[in-house]
Amino acid sequence: MSLLVIGTVAFDAIETPFGKTDKIVGGAATYASLSASYFYDKVKIVAVVGDDFPQSEIEDLNQHHIDTEGLQVKPGEKSFFWSGKYHNDMNSRDTLITELNVLADFDPIIPESYQDCQYLMLGNLTPQVQQTVINRLQNRPKLIVMDTMNFWMDIAMDDLLQTIKMVDVLTINDAEARQLSGEYSLVKAANKILTMGPKYLIIKKGEHGALLFGEGKIFSVPALPLEEVFDPTGAGDTFAGGFIGYMAKAGEVNFNNMKNAIVYGSALASFCVEKFGTEKIKNLAKEEVAARIQEFVNLSKFEIEA
Repeated sequence: MSLLVIGTVAFDAIETPFGKTDKIVGGAATYASLSASYFYDKVKIVAVVGDDFPQSEIEDLNQHHIDTEGLQVKPGEKSFFWSGKYHNDMNSRDTLITELNVLADFDPIIPESYQDCQYLMLGNLTPQVQQTVINRLQNRPKLIVMDTMNFWMDIAMDDLLQTIKMVDVLTINDAEARQLSGEYSLVKAANKILTMGPKYLIIKKGEHGALLFGEGKIFSVPALPLEEVFDPTGAGDTFAGGFIGYMAKAGEVNFNNMKNAIVYGSALASFCVEKFGTEKIKNLAKEEVAARIQEFVNLSKFEIEA
C-alpha cells in the first residue's frame, strides 16, 4: 500500500513583510509529500521538473523516504516558476511572475511500481490532469483527496465539476467554497458541494482554522496562534499532505479519523509558515511534531458540566 502525491515540484521567489527570497524550492507536491512523510513511510510522487532542478533537492526528498521514480526530469527545459508578494495581512498576495515551462504540457506518467496506490493526493493542477491520474490507476484507491483553487473555477468549471465527482475528499478555502457553491453561509455552501460528489469537504480558513463536513457532521479545528508568520506559501499543501499522511497511517476512512487528520495537517502547516519555503518542514524531529499536535489538543480541550 502506498500514498501517491500528484502536483508541482517547482521554484518560488517570495516577498513578505518579513523578508524576501531568491529562487527556492516549492510546489504543491513538494510540500504535501514532505508533510505526509512524517506519518507514513511509503510516499510516492508524480511531477515534472526541468534539468535546472538541483539533484540535491531530489535527494532531500529521498531522505524523507519519498519515492521519486515518478518525478520526470525534462532535459533542456526549465522548471515551473512562481513569484509573489504578500500584503501586510499575509492573507492576500500579488502574483508577480508565472512561468509554466515544463508544466505547460505535463503528462502524468504513473510508474508500474506506483500501481499499489491506496491513498491518492491530487495537488492543485488542471482538473484534466487530475482526472488523467485517476483513470491511469488500475484500481481505485481507498481514499482520493483533491485540492483545487478559484483559478480552475474561473476557466475550467465543467472539467472541475467532473473531477469533483470522482474524489472522496475536496479541500478548498472559504472564498473558493463560496464561489463553487454560490452560497455565502459556509454550512449551506458545504451542503451544496457535498451533493456534487465528494463524501467529505474540508474548508480551510487560514488563520481561523479549518472545518470538516461529512456524514451529516461538522468538526472545527482552530489555527494555532503563532508569534511570527514568515511565509504562508505552501501551508495549504502542507495541511493536505499531513491530512492524507495521517489517514494512510490510520488505515480506516471514517469521520473520526478525519477529525484527527485535520489536526495533524494543521500542526504541520503551522510549522510551514514559520520559515520561508520548505526550510522548516524539511528538518522536523518527531518530538517537535508530537509536541505541536499536543498544543492543538490543549488549545481547544475543556471540561464543562451541562
